Amino acid sequence: MSTTAIVARNLKRQKLVAKFAEQRKALKEAGDYVGLQKLPRNSSPSRVRNRCFATGRGRGVYRKFGLCRNMFRQMALDGKIPGIRKASW
Repeated sequence: MSTTAIVARNLKRQKLVAKFAEQRKALKEAGDYVGLQKLPRNSSPSRVRNRCFATGRGRGVYRKFGLCRNMFRQMALDGKIPGIRKASW
């Protein structure tokens, strides 16, 4: 489980990305790369990390479910994810 500070930092980045999305798009279309560099670094979408919403883990996260592989397996076996069950053939 990651620390709450890391999760909070990532949430802050997500808010900044949403806040500066329109301004960033306008600067890119205008080709004003100097103005683009003056925006906060954390307003870039590439700095946002996909994290598990249950544990905050940053690696092995399935985008479709928003869960890391460990929690996905645990919740799938418990029947908490609809439509998912362990394969057997």
